Amino acid sequence: MTRHANSGVDPKLLELLVCPVTRQPLKYDKNTNELISEAARMAFPIRDGIPMMLTDEARILNDDE
Repeated sequence: MTRHANSGVDPKLLELLVCPVTRQPLKYDKNTNELISEAARMAFPIRDGIPMMLTDEARILNDDE
């Protein structure tokens, strides 16, 4: 995973975004088109180029993710 490779989201925006729970940096997963918060163990989806940064929209990561 890289921070913002080929995400369809403005790389400058991704540099500013942090996890709404932990305030830690996010990593972009191009396979799932999600922003990953390793600290919170959550994945925030990106829809139509817009990160959905609400905890209600996030999915909880499995132990192997």
